[in-house]
Amino acid sequence: MPFKAAVGFFAALAITALLSAGAARAAPVRLVGFGDSLMAGYQLPANDAFPVRLEAALREKGHDVEIANAGVSGDTTSGGLARLDWSIPDGTQGVILELGANDALRGIPPAETEKNLDAMLARLKERGIAVLLVGMLAPPNMGPDYAERFNGIYARLAGKHGAALYPFFLDGVVTKAELQLEDGMHPNAEGVAVMVRAMLPAVEAFLASLEDTP
Repeated sequence: MPFKAAVGFFAALAITALLSAGAARAAPVRLVGFGDSLMAGYQLPANDAFPVRLEAALREKGHDVEIANAGVSGDTTSGGLARLDWSIPDGTQGVILELGANDALRGIPPAETEKNLDAMLARLKERGIAVLLVGMLAPPNMGPDYAERFNGIYARLAGKHGAALYPFFLDGVVTKAELQLEDGMHPNAEGVAVMVRAMLPAVEAFLASLEDTP
C-alpha cells in the first residue's frame, strides 16, 4: 500500500474509533425498576409511575438515564425471582430492586423472603448488574415478632452483597392519607412525587457508583 494511502487508511480508522467511543459515552445509563405495584404505578396513569417520574427528575438534573418499568402488581419475592432474568434485559447497568411488601401482607415467613431476595441479588451480581436495594417495613398488624424478623432483611442483604440500600420505599408517604389512594396502601400521584424527591439523592449516588465501575 502506498504511503499516502496507508496514512489515509489509518487516519480513517482512528476517526472511526473516536466516533465509536463518543457514541458509547453518549449512550444513556440503562436502569430497570423491578418491583411490585408500588413500582408499577397501581391505578395511576403510566406517566405517574415511579420509574417514569424518577427518570424525569434525574434528567432535569442533567443525568442521561433511561429507567424501564418492570413492576408487576401483586408480585412477591418468589414471583420476582421466577421472572428476574427475562424481565431484566442484557445491557442493563443497574436495577432498583423493590420487593417484599406483598410477602409481608400475606404473612410469608421472613426467612423465605430473605432467601428469594438473596438469590436475586446473587443472580444480578453474576450478570454484572449493580443493585440499589429498596427496603420495606412489615405492617403493624403482623406483630412485633414478625416485624423484627422482616425489617432487618434489607440491611443484612445489602451488607452481604455490597449493594446500595434505600431503607424504606414509602418514607414520607405511609402515614399521610392525602398522599395515598383510597386503599390506604398505594401512593397517589402526589405521593409518588414525594417518594421521588426523597429517593433522588440515593439514586444519584447509585449512578455515580456506576460511573466509577470499570
